Amino acid sequence: MADKKEKKTFKAYEPGKQCAKCGARMARHSDRLTCGRCGYTEFVKSESQQQQGKQKK
Repeated sequence: MADKKEKKTFKAYEPGKQCAKCGARMARHSDRLTCGRCGYTEFVKSESQQQQGKQKK
């Protein structure tokens, strides 16, 4: 008859980082955090970029 359905799994809620200028929650992109309200942006180094920096020293 009916096949068994797969059980859905949900991620736990992770509160985002707060904007330093206006206090709104910042959007997470692959290489940066951006505030949609005031436009403040923080660039985040990925793990591969951090490892390349350590190798150069």
